[in-house]
Amino acid sequence: MVLIDILKALVLGIIEGLTEWLPISSTGHMILADEFIRLNVSPAFKEMFLVVIQLGAIMAVVVLYFHKLNPFSPKKTAGQKRETVDLWLKVLAACIPAGIIGILFNDQIDKIFYNYQTVAVTLILYGVLFILIENRNRNKRPAVRNFSQLTYKTALFIGIFQVLALIPGTSRSGATIVGAMLIGTSRSIAAEFTFFLAIPVMFGASLIKMLKFGFAFTPAEGMILATGMITAFIVSVFAIKFLMGYIKKHDFKAFGYYRIVLGVVVVLYFLLAGK
Repeated sequence: MVLIDILKALVLGIIEGLTEWLPISSTGHMILADEFIRLNVSPAFKEMFLVVIQLGAIMAVVVLYFHKLNPFSPKKTAGQKRETVDLWLKVLAACIPAGIIGILFNDQIDKIFYNYQTVAVTLILYGVLFILIENRNRNKRPAVRNFSQLTYKTALFIGIFQVLALIPGTSRSGATIVGAMLIGTSRSIAAEFTFFLAIPVMFGASLIKMLKFGFAFTPAEGMILATGMITAFIVSVFAIKFLMGYIKKHDFKAFGYYRIVLGVVVVLYFLLAGK
């Protein structure tokens, strides 16, 4: 059974690595995956596992953007170091709204909204929003094309949109990218800022889940968790590179259509399954 569960963790890590960064909702995919890939573990471990494997995905951002995010790099000038510190302060400012709401109401939000109906609605809703926003911005030049043009006010506004991602199916990257593009941020800056926002958010969420579960893993649980995290890291590296290359030549409408289709699939599957 341990080998089978490790293979299942491998598949879940692949799903996490792909869907965490593409604006298509990792939760929506995980809900569907859970119908077919059921880990033979305790409910408490499973709850922790599905959050903590995100650390693997986060490490991909840290590795890929290490120089850009490192304010102590000897290769940077004094001015570049100040710009890096300023970027981190903007990231932290943007994390405040979701951090406050998440700490205060996370359990209630999960209890009320963690169901396939909500996931389907949010998948479709944000899919439509991506299409509408891209159509609106078709002939507009973005006002924010680099991080020096990203003000604290703009960062905080993007952070408010991140609060919406607490509702399952919204997609954290989807919500923040939609918010950033609404206020005139370019696709590349919107995507990268979303990546950076994930670092403190996911580290914090994973730490809370780990403390809640405890660190007394069985050898089998440790192997399952490590497999999921390592797989999510490797797949995330490719997913991030793909997304950044893709949006240089394409818009986000394809992801919007995908979300709409996935939302319909979620509804049909659970209706036909009688759940």
